[in-house]
Amino acid sequence: MLYAKNIHGKMPIASTTKIMTALLTLEAACKNNKTVTITDGMVKVEGSSMGLRAGNRIKLRSLAEGMLAVSGNDAANSAATAVGGSLDAFAGMMNEKARALGMNDTHYVTPSGLDDKNHYSSAYDLALLASYAMENKDFADIVGKKTIKVHFESPDETRTYKNHNKLLSMYGGCSGVKTGFTKKSGRCLVSSAEKDGISVIAVTLSDPCDWDDHKKLLDYGFSKLESVKTDDTSFSASVPVAGGLKNTVRVSGTEGENIVVVRENRQNLKRSVQLPRFVYAPVKKGEVLGSVRYALNGKVVAENELTANENIDYKHLQKNFFAKMKDKIKFGLFSR
Repeated sequence: MLYAKNIHGKMPIASTTKIMTALLTLEAACKNNKTVTITDGMVKVEGSSMGLRAGNRIKLRSLAEGMLAVSGNDAANSAATAVGGSLDAFAGMMNEKARALGMNDTHYVTPSGLDDKNHYSSAYDLALLASYAMENKDFADIVGKKTIKVHFESPDETRTYKNHNKLLSMYGGCSGVKTGFTKKSGRCLVSSAEKDGISVIAVTLSDPCDWDDHKKLLDYGFSKLESVKTDDTSFSASVPVAGGLKNTVRVSGTEGENIVVVRENRQNLKRSVQLPRFVYAPVKKGEVLGSVRYALNGKVVAENELTANENIDYKHLQKNFFAKMKDKIKFGLFSR
């Protein structure tokens, strides 16, 4: 958390609700991207729309595209009914998911985010949800597009929708996620951006200057963070081998992922090598024998494997008891 103000205040969240609705829809579509036949009941909802009509046939994923791009309340209701069986049942799924993610200041009533006194969330919870949702490749793909083509099975046509999130054009590196507005909630915005391997998420609720504020918040986030590469490919060491045709085996390091740290905490990032005092033969090339750990303030944040560079067989096909005991004594395994 790089900056926070009233992050746990329970507030109306308008169509940022559809982050959760679309996420559950896409998770269901991943298992069965079924075709949904639109009914009158699904589309009888006020507010923004992707233009669904009774009788339309459309895939679940396409409904997620419509609710994320143009904030279609008709798409949200249709998907909720198709996935949950009813709007109330789907709201139960939304609240269950919220609890699983630790969204303790959140309660959902509708899939669209239309005003209801019992429908609310907080800036902190929306940040948690957005971070989780952006790990879903389908979700990230949809919210990162300025325009999206959505295919209908009936009528057989493809429609093009323009994403309501203007930050995709206004801010370099913007990767999502969702806008929202009702008279009660005011302007709500959850945004994400990526630069140089660093991802930042910003949330504002009831903010009339959200576009400008998000640009400032995202800039501030990137100014505070640094990406540290964990590359241990140059590491080399020897580990003693008990009972092998060679007495030692060479090990080398691997390249890992980047670690994102707060710049002022960079000096607290500690690197340590974890290798055993010895290993038993046989050793296989590529076998993991140890690791290089990176810890920040005592917590391991990355770990790269150390692997054997070669195969080392037994000295003999079958080692007898006394040979094994000799090795144990040699390498000091006895203790009291």
